Amino acid sequence: MIVNLSSHHTLLSNWIAELRDVQIQGDRMRFRTNLERIGQVAAYEISKVLPWKIQETQTPLGIHESKVLESQPVLATILRAGLPMHQGMLQYFDKADNAFISAYRKHHPDGSFEISMQYMSCPSLENRIVIISDPMLATGASIIKTIEFIRKEGQPKAIHVVCAIACTEGIEMIQRDCGDQISIWCGDIDDELTAKGYIVPGLGDAGDLAFGTKTQQ
Repeated sequence: MIVNLSSHHTLLSNWIAELRDVQIQGDRMRFRTNLERIGQVAAYEISKVLPWKIQETQTPLGIHESKVLESQPVLATILRAGLPMHQGMLQYFDKADNAFISAYRKHHPDGSFEISMQYMSCPSLENRIVIISDPMLATGASIIKTIEFIRKEGQPKAIHVVCAIACTEGIEMIQRDCGDQISIWCGDIDDELTAKGYIVPGLGDAGDLAFGTKTQQ
């Protein structure tokens, strides 16, 4: 399942426009806040498709049969860029377990790169619903490596991927390599990818814009 949240959510589309705007990107706090908001909207939308159960709730005047989540999801994020979106989702799934994955592009002198996986800190993932956040889904390589990493730790019941902007090529690569059972929730979808694996028009480097520039790896 592929969901473009901008197609039916005007406020989210407005936040995406601000993330892309080179005149606004200098405000790191605003950039992080917009990513956080997108995470909140994604959490709300994903909650609509999660299994629920009936729970008896004691009120001051009686018993109410309430709908509650059948189980808490595991919120996973790719450091460091995914942290603001992760925080936004955590504000909605406030009882969720959490997982943190270190994955980054290791660049070579010839301009090529590979995805380096350093570690993952996580609870048991067996038969759990896992929601992975990463602002940019470009080539799809980081998400594919992350999903492979996760599946080595256990077999989740379902995997959802949340991103601010995705590239069509990356979406297709995930579907091809990971199976079409992966649900992808995008703030928006762009069609072009450069030879160096950057989304066009995209928004640039989300990690640098949220937290400051880094030395090249």
